Amino acid sequence: MAKQPAAPAVTKETARRSLRIATWNINSVRLRHPLITRIVAALDPDVLCLQETKCPDEHLPLAELQALGFPHVAAKGMKGYNGVAVLSRIPFVQRDNDPDWCLKGDCRHLGVELDAPGGPVELHDFYVPAGGDVADRTVNEKFAHKLDFVAEATAWSETRAGAPRRVMVGDLNIAPLEHDVWSHKQLLDVVSHTPIEVAALTEWMRAGQWHDALRHFVPADQKLYTWWSYRAKDWAAADRGRRLDHVWCSPDLAGKLVRHQVLKEARGWEKASDHVPVMVELAL
Repeated sequence: MAKQPAAPAVTKETARRSLRIATWNINSVRLRHPLITRIVAALDPDVLCLQETKCPDEHLPLAELQALGFPHVAAKGMKGYNGVAVLSRIPFVQRDNDPDWCLKGDCRHLGVELDAPGGPVELHDFYVPAGGDVADRTVNEKFAHKLDFVAEATAWSETRAGAPRRVMVGDLNIAPLEHDVWSHKQLLDVVSHTPIEVAALTEWMRAGQWHDALRHFVPADQKLYTWWSYRAKDWAAADRGRRLDHVWCSPDLAGKLVRHQVLKEARGWEKASDHVPVMVELAL
């Protein structure tokens, strides 16, 4: 685990009475960390949560990340796969007693307590297993792992449901609503939008008393995507996206949500991730 000591003075950005939290599946932090400069210019986040860093902690480009304006960094990473990181302008304390999901030690969750305006904010950064290509747990171990992971996270989240000022972000690899995918009918048997996955994610939200921060701003009958496949020759023209990246908050923060942004243009950048950054702002 990479941890950083508290940085000096609070800047004018962190002194404002709001909190901007962004999430991005970076798909290799060593390959794409220069793109964070453009994310900072576009979103001005106080906290940026990354998934799929694909980097052991000792190889994290720490100095480069701090130079981008994030003096506080925590990470859980491994060689070539998975990995999560939290980059922050404001101090935090890393949570060390959260579960080891499915006892795999595969670096899919990182929790911190942010020193936010008005008091601590409990922040969780998740990278849920993708689940492979076959939506049948009896023949696909990856899909079974995904369902087991979500079930464990649901049970744990239920024990935290009463806690105030909670935010959860990440690549959850499930697009739950009809308009979270380009074609509900055609994707019903495609991993990420199958009924069993949708039911599991819906139960996770219910058990944790989570509020869907993106759908707070975008009605459920409107299309909303955060991921476009590398397989499309022209991803923008085809626009066959899915909403795999999520931001949830506890009920007491729902009324504090003031805006959101899905940085769709990032999908067209050179060496882009197939996911785009998503940000919400809370007035604290």
